[in-house]
Amino acid sequence: MMSNISALERVTQNRVVQLFKDKLDYTYLGDWQDRPNNKNIEVALLIKWLTDQGVSSTLISKAIRELDQASAMGQGKKLFDANLAIYKLLRYGVSVQESIGVNFETVYFIDWKNIENNDFAIAEEVSIEGENKKRPDIVIYVNGIALGVIELKRSGVSVAEGIRQNLDNQNKTFIRDFFTTMQLVTAGNDTEGLLSSFTTLWLPSFTDKSDSLIT
Repeated sequence: MMSNISALERVTQNRVVQLFKDKLDYTYLGDWQDRPNNKNIEVALLIKWLTDQGVSSTLISKAIRELDQASAMGQGKKLFDANLAIYKLLRYGVSVQESIGVNFETVYFIDWKNIENNDFAIAEEVSIEGENKKRPDIVIYVNGIALGVIELKRSGVSVAEGIRQNLDNQNKTFIRDFFTTMQLVTAGNDTEGLLSSFTTLWLPSFTDKSDSLIT
């Protein structure tokens, strides 16, 4: 099913999608409005990439378990803390071992030495189940891990509205858990362009929420 966003926003979104596909050579994963069980860690995509790097299935399983645990929002855990833990794993990798008694190995989820070796992809209209269902316009995936989200508005709607939507989505009553892996949050429209921020810092002056990432 095609999304039900307005015609003007659809034009803007199409142009951004084409930019990623044609200019940046990102893989287009599709319109995920009706795709079930969308996650911020698409395990099948991540397993494929790690396997292509020559990582064994045992190490892959253990590394992904560590990533899942870092992204889990347990009782009392702040979104900022989960996001920071994910950032450290993305940047420095995770140390795991094939079995007891053998040396630990570092499994990297991103190839920082050869950026072109990573699988860059986007999906649009990504439906996410939370306490309330939400649907970010565009999600950026690197090796199957959602690292960026883009909210787009038509020219007559301020970028501030997209920022506010990103903030609301980080609320526990919406899709907070989806943002544990996010490292870049963006909002934009045709007239004001794109406003992006990295997500391992707070922006308390913009919102009274006690547990939101910077946007």
